[in-house]
Amino acid sequence: MKVLHLIDSGGLYGAERMLLTLAAEQLAQGLSPMILSAGEPHLTDKAIEIEARKLRIPVTPWRMKPGFNLKEAAEILRWARAEKFQVLHSHGYKFNVLMGLWPEHTRKLPLIATLHGYVKGPRFTKSWLYESVDRVVLARMRQVVLVSEAMRKQVPKRIAHSNSTSVVANGLSTQAVLEMASLPIPETIEAFLGVRDGFVLGVGRLSAEKGFDRLIAAFAVLRKQHPRLGLVIVGEGKQRAALQEQAKELGISDDVLFPGYVQPVPALMKRASVLCMPSLTEGLPITLLEAMTLEVPVVACNVGEIANVLGQGKGGRVFHYRDPEMLAAQLESVVSGGTEVSEKIRWASHRVESDFSSRSMTESYTRIYQCALK
Repeated sequence: MKVLHLIDSGGLYGAERMLLTLAAEQLAQGLSPMILSAGEPHLTDKAIEIEARKLRIPVTPWRMKPGFNLKEAAEILRWARAEKFQVLHSHGYKFNVLMGLWPEHTRKLPLIATLHGYVKGPRFTKSWLYESVDRVVLARMRQVVLVSEAMRKQVPKRIAHSNSTSVVANGLSTQAVLEMASLPIPETIEAFLGVRDGFVLGVGRLSAEKGFDRLIAAFAVLRKQHPRLGLVIVGEGKQRAALQEQAKELGISDDVLFPGYVQPVPALMKRASVLCMPSLTEGLPITLLEAMTLEVPVVACNVGEIANVLGQGKGGRVFHYRDPEMLAAQLESVVSGGTEVSEKIRWASHRVESDFSSRSMTESYTRIYQCALK
């Protein structure tokens, strides 16, 4: 079965890592996946393309003008049919729209989409326009996949309760995560960590829904008790300047590091005192599963599937955000250590190994492809 994965990635975050894991496992199970990585014409190699080549996953960079570029979408369809792909698998609203706008009798290939998250943009913005069209095209797809049951409450009701909508939990290769964790980290980060007694880690796109402003405010409170503690926030995004300014205003900029993209994240994560996920919305974050694999304590906001994955608190601290002081107290309880933290780590490690494997995820997607082909 030849599967064309379509993505226009903004980094190497949860959706990208899930896709790389899925494609690698598909190769191992005898399928023929290809990642088509879209980007603007001036871009050279994107992070997902570099990582795919390292993992020996077939990848095709496709440079195109941004926006509703239906002309280029038609070129992709012609190429996909010429290469005899059997299924189109979209990983983001850009390709949901660009491929979903074509009627299936014109497209001539079944289209499925995985919703890695669902963020509602402010009205009358560009993202709101894409989201509005996305809602229309999702209803016309052969299959829509949510990464958690909790997402049924986030997506439009006609999508959530459609017979064409399935839930497939993200999976990962624990062995691959452990191997990446053994690699060196950049010297600049080593220098930052070398003069500190530990650090809080945040990972994700620097955008409002990730809630890193909450984490910075809480860290300012936590640092009063732990002056030699650091904060590392990995990722890039439009909020970078605002977050750096927030840290400066709170007088903690020397203790907060924004290293941008970090390869590999598990190598840094393994050394963290705690992973904090203060998100306003999530699906099922791959970052969470990686931390559980590496036995890193987790403090996470109760959104998406996070609480269920962590066993309602058995595998980590789950909170409803109220204010910086409350989040600082949650972090303090982990940083200070103790028997309870060790018990949660052990529970989390067993949970991810038994319930979130890449093999199980891939087999579920294969069944969905087969259904779409019928």
